[in-house]
Amino acid sequence: MPLPKRKHSHARTTQRRANNWKITVPNVGECPRCRAPRLSHHVCPSCGFYGNRMVVDVRARRQDEGEGEAAGQE
Repeated sequence: MPLPKRKHSHARTTQRRANNWKITVPNVGECPRCRAPRLSHHVCPSCGFYGNRMVVDVRARRQDEGEGEAAGQE
């Protein structure tokens, strides 16, 4: 059975180990309805649609957040 002739350097060992920690870029597409950027297979944050269905009512959520901020400032 073959054996290594020399010891691997510390840098070579850490480079090999660090290869598994690469960060992948998120798959960002555009919403077919409003053309805003969104993650694929996720609800659009600007219009609240997923496919042809409205999943989140974005307008109501924005109004609720606006009221909460105004009450907190008083």
